[in-house]
Amino acid sequence: MAFEFLKANIEQQKARARYRARQCAAEQCGREVTINNKQYLNFSSNDYLGLNHHSEINKALQEGADRFGTCASGSSLITGYSYAHQALENDICDWLNKPKCLLFASGFSANTAMMQALGNKDSHLYLDKLSHASLIDGALASDAKVKRFLHNDTEQLSRLLNKSQTKTAIKEINNIIVSEGVFSMDGDKANVIELATIAKQYHAMLYLDDAHSIGVVGEKGEGSSANADIDVVMATFGKALATSGAFVACDEALADYLINFSRHYIYSTAISPALAWATKKSIELAQKERWRRIKIQELSLLLTSKLSDKVKLIQSASSIHAIVIGDETSTLDVCQKLRDKGIWLTAIRPPTVPTNSSRLRVTITASHKDKDINYLAKCINEVVR
Repeated sequence: MAFEFLKANIEQQKARARYRARQCAAEQCGREVTINNKQYLNFSSNDYLGLNHHSEINKALQEGADRFGTCASGSSLITGYSYAHQALENDICDWLNKPKCLLFASGFSANTAMMQALGNKDSHLYLDKLSHASLIDGALASDAKVKRFLHNDTEQLSRLLNKSQTKTAIKEINNIIVSEGVFSMDGDKANVIELATIAKQYHAMLYLDDAHSIGVVGEKGEGSSANADIDVVMATFGKALATSGAFVACDEALADYLINFSRHYIYSTAISPALAWATKKSIELAQKERWRRIKIQELSLLLTSKLSDKVKLIQSASSIHAIVIGDETSTLDVCQKLRDKGIWLTAIRPPTVPTNSSRLRVTITASHKDKDINYLAKCINEVVR
């Protein structure tokens, strides 16, 4: 029977405890979320700085809608590129000290577009093993030769680059090193300084997905750019900056190339100008309100100190704290027990993470309070065996 695979694959997902279903959040405000008429302490939000529902951002969104409209009404190469977009790009360039910036509809779109644009037949893409799915998909869809080095293993990366250079020393190679500033599932950081050093040594381009770093890392929330000079930075607006969309910050040559050859950029309607205007305000707040980053650090240390030794916590210096449970069924069971206690956490299962490393992905935000973290730790200690 035609399309029988649809039902068969879903049944297989259920049998393997990997079935996924959406949950509608009736309300979501800072540290709490309401689902199915029940209120939970929310530890699954990417609103790291607690800026969602901020009155100044909401006001800027309304101002943007009144002035520029809610829709760009076209791609950036037709009539969709407004003053709101230009002003946001300029702010990002100043923030990250980059010559150019382009806006995309999402981080997934931006990463896929960049891998395809950079990955021509004379290019070699070197991806960290834990790179986001969008980076992997984009790289594999490109014409480049793709290699993946072990997670944060800069020695293996150097060996791969050296081997490639030795084999093809006669012709020019476009080497691109790809990593994440903060990794989305483990919460650990890339060694950005070392990656930048290796990139310089091998005349490679360094590309960083800073989706989970922007706003959170750096004195002014500038992400990995606070630690090293990165050739290309991609980051999203829908996490710490509490709006929607993404950007790529780079040099003038690459920006010009993307405008002319990136199909994602050329053929997509530009992001809402009202959202662009609101994001300007988000960035302003992220830069000046350093207390939000400090609070995340303090609450993260509190969580670490309160968890029992039996809890397998991956060491992290970010907002993301992964607690590894193991198999899918056990992880779902722990998740449900926490929900029964009023805590909303999501079970992260394969293929997002390797087999037998299913986990709770705890995210701490500036909206949380000490009592929330104490309660979370108490409940985790009770249900994790």
